[in-house]
Amino acid sequence: MLKSSDEAPKLPKATHKGILKIGDAEIPCAVLPDGKRVISEHGITQALGSRSGASKRLKKAAEGHGAPLPIFIAPSQLKPFISNELMNGPLLPIQYKDGRKTVQAYDATVLPLVCDVWLKAREAGALQTQQLIRAQQAEILMRGLAHVGIVALVDEATGFQAERERDALHRLLEAYLSEERLAWAKRFPDEFYKQIYRLKGWKWSSSKARTPYIGKITNSIVYELLPAGVLEELKTRNPTKPGAGYRQWKHHQFLSEDIGQPDLRDHLLQLIAIMKVSRTWDAFERNLNMAFPQRGTQFDLDL
Repeated sequence: MLKSSDEAPKLPKATHKGILKIGDAEIPCAVLPDGKRVISEHGITQALGSRSGASKRLKKAAEGHGAPLPIFIAPSQLKPFISNELMNGPLLPIQYKDGRKTVQAYDATVLPLVCDVWLKAREAGALQTQQLIRAQQAEILMRGLAHVGIVALVDEATGFQAERERDALHRLLEAYLSEERLAWAKRFPDEFYKQIYRLKGWKWSSSKARTPYIGKITNSIVYELLPAGVLEELKTRNPTKPGAGYRQWKHHQFLSEDIGQPDLRDHLLQLIAIMKVSRTWDAFERNLNMAFPQRGTQFDLDL
């Protein structure tokens, strides 16, 4: 039986919900059935103080042309600093049900990216005087996120983390890892490596050749911080070649496309945000340890 053409698509219902507190800001957040962490558009708007009539008119005009433009990033002065990747990724709106209410939201990882847009616009001197207060608020939010990663904050606020921890390890691994090795694709953005080199005081080169320490650092701040048990299983599925001392494949090729790969992407975005607000490697380590207090032993790798 065919559905009626005017039948609205069924929206997902939040499985967990809460209030994300960063400084004085309080942003409603939720976890959806597919595990996606989302934060409300209204909450982001309030947190950034973006409530001007001009922003609302810009959003309405953009929607009239089929391009959703949230109020918190609507000012025209921000347009040069908004990438296509941001518009076609984290800035894609997500709707879900909270009881009978429909909530307009965005992927939780959008928050540090939007803050970064405001800060870049301020640095370039593109903002009007009355907009500087929003850039200041973006800086406060960014500093708050340096202490606790956005995904971890949402999990804590909604109570989702406790439920994840109760799940059996084999169920997590079944969802998080791919049954078959995926084809290689670039998963680690250049900005991730550039920030490591900056904090370490190393000279950056666009060459694909990396110092061997990069691999150890990547294990310490990326793979060791994935859900418990994932790294151990990755090592089993992607062992070191006998007598070679290296692995034939990249660990990320064994992460599932629907959960493992998106979680890796979210984690890298968190790390880059923490790096950007850190002036030195020691400061980054302190911020990282505050964001992920269960991360285990510290690392101290210098050339």
